[in-house]
Amino acid sequence: MIDSPTFELDERFRAAAAAEGLLDVAYDVFDDTAMGPLLVGVTDRGLCRISFDPNPERELEQLARVYGPRVLRSSRPVDRVHRELDEYLEGRRRSFDVDLDLRGQPNFYVRVLAELARVGYGETTTYGTLAARAGNPRAARAVGTVMNRNPVPIVLPCHRVVGANGSLTGYGGGLHRKELLLRLEGAIL
Repeated sequence: MIDSPTFELDERFRAAAAAEGLLDVAYDVFDDTAMGPLLVGVTDRGLCRISFDPNPERELEQLARVYGPRVLRSSRPVDRVHRELDEYLEGRRRSFDVDLDLRGQPNFYVRVLAELARVGYGETTTYGTLAARAGNPRAARAVGTVMNRNPVPIVLPCHRVVGANGSLTGYGGGLHRKELLLRLEGAIL
């Protein structure tokens, strides 16, 4: 257990590093969401990661590879995202007002994610429809890969993408979370 003065010094160090713009990525883990623990990362450009993985080692390594090695847990830079996620999960928010930082994503992924962002609250679309909107109607499976690797699920609503027959297929956070989100939005009863 960290003693109180050490903990306070550590917190001040992290806050000062974030305030001075010395971080490539600030992240925090939100243990108190309806979805379970979420790791959330932000850069000075915007939200770059939401992960359902409560063990952040792999995520932190990937963030360091894409955005730079200065990745540090600091709650203040992610407060806005935390508030918006809470509001969404409580049914008080239908869209997010945070900027996104999708650096490192291939062009096709960016096109697909841009089309995904247009799928409204409480609506669903199919992998094939999303592929067509992204300019490659035969790439439904590739769209599935993009959805599985979506760096910011919930905010970019890959849970709103269903199979051609309307079935709930695949979700990086698990089908139980996909169903929970679709029920929250009223897309399924």
